[in-house]
Amino acid sequence: MLRILGHARSGCDRISRRDALTVGGLTMFGGVTLPNLLRASEHAAVPGAVPRLPSGPAKSVILVNLFGGPPHQDMFDLKPTAPEKVRGEFSPISTSVPGLQICELMPNIARIMDRATLIRTYSHKYNSHNPYNVLTGFDGGNDRDNYFATRADHPGMGAVLQYLNLGATDVPRYVSMPAFPGYTQSLRRAGPYGGYLGARYDPLFTVCDPKVERESKDDYDPVVAYGQPQLPSLDELPSITADRLDRRKSLLSQIDEQVSLLERSRAGDSMTSFQQQVFRILTGSKTRLAFDLSQEPDEVRDRYGRHIWGSSLLIARRLVEAGTTFTTIHWESKGKQHWDLHANNFGMLKSHLPQLDQMVPALIHDLEERGLLDSTLVVVMGEMGRTPVVNAQSGRDHWPQCGFSLLFGGGTKRGFVLGRTDAQAAYPVDRPVSTGDMVATIYHQLGVNPALTVPDLSHRPISISHGGEPVHEIVA
Repeated sequence: MLRILGHARSGCDRISRRDALTVGGLTMFGGVTLPNLLRASEHAAVPGAVPRLPSGPAKSVILVNLFGGPPHQDMFDLKPTAPEKVRGEFSPISTSVPGLQICELMPNIARIMDRATLIRTYSHKYNSHNPYNVLTGFDGGNDRDNYFATRADHPGMGAVLQYLNLGATDVPRYVSMPAFPGYTQSLRRAGPYGGYLGARYDPLFTVCDPKVERESKDDYDPVVAYGQPQLPSLDELPSITADRLDRRKSLLSQIDEQVSLLERSRAGDSMTSFQQQVFRILTGSKTRLAFDLSQEPDEVRDRYGRHIWGSSLLIARRLVEAGTTFTTIHWESKGKQHWDLHANNFGMLKSHLPQLDQMVPALIHDLEERGLLDSTLVVVMGEMGRTPVVNAQSGRDHWPQCGFSLLFGGGTKRGFVLGRTDAQAAYPVDRPVSTGDMVATIYHQLGVNPALTVPDLSHRPISISHGGEPVHEIVA
């Protein structure tokens, strides 16, 4: 197996030095490997089906999950006339959409709201931090049964797309960055996996080794994390140890050398056809170039931000160009980079919102300039909202009753706002949008019938959107 040097650190890189970039070190059920992922084509929903491209207006999806639950009333649904304990510290500013205001800490996003659809009434009953509801559309779970990923879980959207054999075959179809959800706590959170469809449909998880200027003092002391996700190594291939790689050379040049050596050796002859396909994908130019940010001008790197989130989003754009169908960015890293704002809500937002305000407009402008926005659906959301009333620790607690979803491109309307909340942004007044509705909408934009069913472990047909209906009001 090819191993690439990492560094022994805590938090985001809670992985040993020698295994820092090893897919095998990240497996969960013993089968979460890219070779198994590639076997998806043998188990497509339609026997004998050949890989196909999405048929809807969206050919690719980039989903940014703000892990923990972003406070909607401090971002996209401010209530400036509400009592102080409800309205919080921030003031609203005007946007490029007449009559629409958002938080003052997001001036760049305010300028691109004329390209966006804003849903203000994302509402469900799943009170947990797992991205389970966001990625699957199922909100009937609970922490007791669904806190940790299991084989019986519903599959994530990207996993379903792989099961349907949707997407290119020369790049990873489904990628999760910067690592698997829960890695900062050494646990596997439910949501992104193949679940009862099988581990072969899991995403390709990248790994990361971010740097921070100082250590956080507590769970609500945010410190910006800098760095970028890295490709994992190749699992089930002949061993190439980290010790044989030269730290003085670039990562890609070292891989090039080792690939060349392996190709010239007899070891390559012993690979299975799946291993050879994996080898071609992860060492092929399209995949490696997508992760090689040295190809980007400094001004582009700076525009997105050198933090882990800007780098992840820039790689996501490069993956879209390479042909990847579904990419998720899970906002969880060392430096207390999370959105579970039970304390110091406003202090944490003063760190998080400028990063979000930098990277999202950079992506949208970039996709526009490259002619990719109409075919790329960008979704920014979290698994829930936050309580209307600020607590004694200057935080906001869990509130799945109401939250937001921000969408760009992929056949959605521009400059459109759906849904209205009450005076405290506590409950939808009209047009609540469920988790199933959100997932159904994403499937619909990709050209996948959201009423489609897939078999669970008991071979029962389960709806891929769990009864959700596409939100037709937001479709252009």
